[in-house]
This record gives sequence, structure tokens and C-alpha cells, in this order.
Amino acid sequence: MANTDDTIRLTVAQAIVRWLMNQFIVIDGAEVRICGGGFGIFGHGNVPCLGEALYPVQAEMPLYRGQNEQSMGFAAAAYAKYHLRRRFMFCTASAGPGTANLLTAAALAHANRLPMLMLCGDTFLTRLPDPVLQQLEHFGNPTIGVNDAFKAVSRFWDRITHPAQVLQSLPAALATMLDPADCGPAFLALPQDVQGWAYDYPQAFFAPRVHRIRRQSPDTTEVAEAVALLSAAKRPVIVAGGGVQYSGAVAELTAFAEDHGIPVVETIAGRANLLADHPLNIGPLGVTGSDSANAIAGAADVVLAVGTRLQDFTTGSWTVFAQDARLIGLNAGRHDAAKHQSLTVVGDAKLGLLALGDALGTHRAPSDWMAKAQAERKAWDTYVAGNVAHGNRPNSYAQAIGVVNALCHPRDRVVTAAGGLPAEVTANWRTLGVGTVDVEFGFSCMGYEIAGGWGARIAQFEHESHRDTIVFVGDGSYLLMNSDIYSSVLTERKLIILVLDNGGFAVINKLQNNTGQPSFNNLIADCPTVPAPFAVDFEAHARAMGANAETVANPAELAQAFQRAKAAARTSVIVMQVDPYDGWTTQGHAWWEIGTAQVSDSETVRDKHTAVEAGRAAQRQGV
Repeated sequence: MANTDDTIRLTVAQAIVRWLMNQFIVIDGAEVRICGGGFGIFGHGNVPCLGEALYPVQAEMPLYRGQNEQSMGFAAAAYAKYHLRRRFMFCTASAGPGTANLLTAAALAHANRLPMLMLCGDTFLTRLPDPVLQQLEHFGNPTIGVNDAFKAVSRFWDRITHPAQVLQSLPAALATMLDPADCGPAFLALPQDVQGWAYDYPQAFFAPRVHRIRRQSPDTTEVAEAVALLSAAKRPVIVAGGGVQYSGAVAELTAFAEDHGIPVVETIAGRANLLADHPLNIGPLGVTGSDSANAIAGAADVVLAVGTRLQDFTTGSWTVFAQDARLIGLNAGRHDAAKHQSLTVVGDAKLGLLALGDALGTHRAPSDWMAKAQAERKAWDTYVAGNVAHGNRPNSYAQAIGVVNALCHPRDRVVTAAGGLPAEVTANWRTLGVGTVDVEFGFSCMGYEIAGGWGARIAQFEHESHRDTIVFVGDGSYLLMNSDIYSSVLTERKLIILVLDNGGFAVINKLQNNTGQPSFNNLIADCPTVPAPFAVDFEAHARAMGANAETVANPAELAQAFQRAKAAARTSVIVMQVDPYDGWTTQGHAWWEIGTAQVSDSETVRDKHTAVEAGRAAQRQGV
């Protein structure tokens, strides 16, 4: 490593690490490194050069050893979500299958608009040793490899073919990850030879720099048009998404709703914008929502959608809003603001809400509208209270959620994803602390739960080490990806994991039944290739990875076990069987478009197709 007054000679890998070490952001008045560290599994594609560059800085930039590249990416996504996209982790994987394993995680980060930097090995630029171990050969195009698959799931993608490229590529990748409108994963393909090539980099490139996340003020004309619509509204409603939290606009959302008397409903990503007992919180919206929010959304004449991408579970495949309701999209991203021909207010959620509030002045929505919304919420609360109560009935997800909700601290973080648990947590969880609920349903990714819990706990440990991260996971997701139980024990980042075993993929079995089909290949007991079904001993499995573990028979025992887990110093896994058929939340669901068979020999399938298609009458078709 040679130095002059103006340049420093570094390898490509060393330059990447040194640059990342010198990028900072201010959070709550403190200057912190934007990159919180990384997750890595070394192989021949990244250990000789990138591993060499990371070794000297391991104290300042921790590298967490992963068990699976996909789960590393999930952990990185959860870390970024905890930090409201203001910090990120990198993931490094070797060439070939190591990198390919990150593809699903990249898609998750892309769908959820989350920053994650992937530093992945690639084949040799010179091609002298080709074909190398784990290389895919495309006979007509030798430039294509596994890494090109990431172009579809990255917001920024580059292949470093010369050391000087990092001078342009690294700042561009970071700018993408910090952009509120374009935020998402960045991918850098690092050929194995290029990683070690040296170059005389300008010293100024590595000077410490403090970044900020852009707050785009909305256009005054767009604000005026939105205000005119809101002023004339008789039944306005606010749909609050995850972008409210990323903008740090929870206080502004709350003040806007209170000042103008407008009820608020929440998306899955925006599930913890308002506390459960706030009088303007009318509940979660959509397919996994509440009767209260869906009723108010359906009756609204003007819908102000703030920081949401309006995915189908939020909109009930575009049936939850009235056909003639007008939409206003307040969003940092033009693409999201303009959906279904919304009146767009493109800009930061905080600045947008302040601008709308100033322009609305003292205007308030009719008081009888708010009274109706609050009456709907009161009825929903009564239903949830009965739904989570336990007694002489089968164990259910809702009961387990109710037990934990009653015993956890307001700042404990709840993580779940995929299967039936996102719907059950979204519908039944009563928010105790702003920003404490992580329901990954943007990509609905099985396996995120435990891995995401680990990443969230790493982030939580930086600021709230005395609080807990609580993971709800079904048996199906547990079997798909569980090795970060071991990771959490190894790194002393305690999790509380509830494994709710319903004997297979029970929520898809429910969907199968709801479309007129008999149970087939979802519940283990219904698999024709399984001669003698049996249950996994999840308790023993978790113990084998170093966790505390116990099995409970009912919600009362679960409460006692959860309190023991709270008091424990290491990861605790609590296993409880739940009924695959009985105990699902039956209210609060909106219509959801699914493909059903138009032609079938089964009368029940034909009848269900007719019933599903009947819901299409309420569907807004692009407007």
C-alpha cells in the first residue's frame, strides 16, 4: 500500500472497504457510519481479496458469519428496516451458488424498497482460466453469468471491470440506497482477478463524508389540487403506509389527522404508525385487515394514501375503495404516487403533510364521519378481544398473539412473514410502540422470520439492547430456514421465537379448501407421498443449535414460558401446536383476486369460481 500526497495505492477490495468506512449519516444528533457492517460467507470468489481487505477493520465494521446467503440477505433487510433505511448492511458471497443464494433476498429488499449492498464474487475478467469452478457458460454470450440475474432485483447494478470504476460506482450505489424514491438493493459484481488489482486512488475519494436523505418538497400546484379535493370531501380517509415511518413523519401524520378530523387506516408496512388506543386509528386495511378499516375505506369519497405502494393486500385487489372515490397519492416516488390515476403529490411525507395541513387551515371533516369510524373501530376491538382470548377451544395463532401482546414491553419488536401469521398479526396485534412491528409481506418470503429477527436484533442491540425481538414463525417457514437460531446464539443477540406448529402449510390448505378443492399436499397429513406422517421435534432441534427451548400445550403455558424467555439471557424457542382448521381470524378480510378454475369436473370448484368472480364487480379497473 503506497501513499503520495494525492493518491493511495489500493486493491479494488481495499478501496471499497476504505470508502464504506468513511461514509456517515446523522441520526438523532449522532454521527454514525451508514454501513453498520456486513454479513458474509467466504469462498474462493471473495475470501482472497475482499476477505483480506475486511480483516484489518473488523473491530470498526463487524462482519457477521452467515449460515446461508439467503438468510444473510433477509437479516440485512431487517436491519435496514429497523433503522428506517438510514443505515444498511452489506452482504458478501462467493461466485456461483453463494451469490445465487442471495437472489431471493435481493427480491425481498427490492419489493420492500430497502437498502442492501451486495458485494459478490464473479468470474475472471481475463477469462484465462475459463471455465472456472461454479461458472455458468453461455456459449453465444460469454459476458453473461449468474450475477446478471440480479439486474431484475436490484435498483443499482454494476460489474467492476477496472479499478477506476469504483470511483463512480460506489457513490452511485450509495445515492440509490439513500434515495427515498429509488431506494432498494445495490449489487456490485466483483471479478476475482479485478478484486486484487491495484490502482492509485485519489486520497480525497476517501475523505469522511456526512450524507443526508433528501426531503423533496411537493409541488405547490399539486398541493393546491389535493387541498381542493380534501376540502370538498364529506368522508375522507388517510391510508398510512410504511413510508410514513421512513420519512419520520408519524408526528406529522398524527397532527394532520387530529387537526382535520380525518380517520386513519394502516397498511401492513404501516402497521405501527399509530398506537392501538389512538382515537383516530381505525385499524389495518385490506385482505389482512379489519372490518372497521375496510368499512370506512369503502365508504370514503376521498382517499389520501401516504407513503404506500398500494399493493393488492392493501387495496383488496382494488375493491376496498368505492368506484367513484378519488385518490390522492402522497409519496416520494412518482411511480407509487400516480397509481390508479391518483391525484399526485410527489414529495416527502413529512413535508407533504405539513404543506397540506397549512393549506387546509382550520378545515375539519364532518364530525359524524369520525363518529362512524370510531364506532366501527370499537366493534372491531370487541371482536379482536374475543378472538385472542383462550379457554375451552383449540389453540390458534390469534391466541398466541394475544398472550405475547399482553406480556411484551411496548418497545419490544415483533417480526413475522409469509403464511398465515402476517394476516393474524396484522389483524390482532395491538400496537404498543410506534415502529415496533415488522410484518414482511412485500415479498411474502418464507424464511424471513428467524433470519429477519436476527438482523433486527443486531440493529436493536445498538440502541435498545435491554428490549427484545420476538419472532412468530410457522412450522413450514421454520423448516425452510432456521439456522439463524444458531447465529443468534453464537453472536449473543438473543431472540424469543414462537414456533406455532399447524402440521404443514395450513394457510395455503385453507386457500385450497376455500377454492373448492380437497386438502392436498399442504398439510403433512394430506401428502400422498408420505406413508406415515409424523411431527418434527422442534424443541430438540432448537436445543441442538444452542437455544433454550420448551414445548407448551396451551396459551396459559405459553404465557409462563414467554415470561421465562423474557428473563433468559440467550435465545429461547417456544413451541406450541395450533389447529390447522379452527381458530383463524374470520372477520376483517377484503376480496382478493386469485386465479380459479373456470372449467372443472368438481362442482365445488365451479361454485367457488362463481363466488370469487362475483367479488370482481367492486373492482376498480385502473382508475
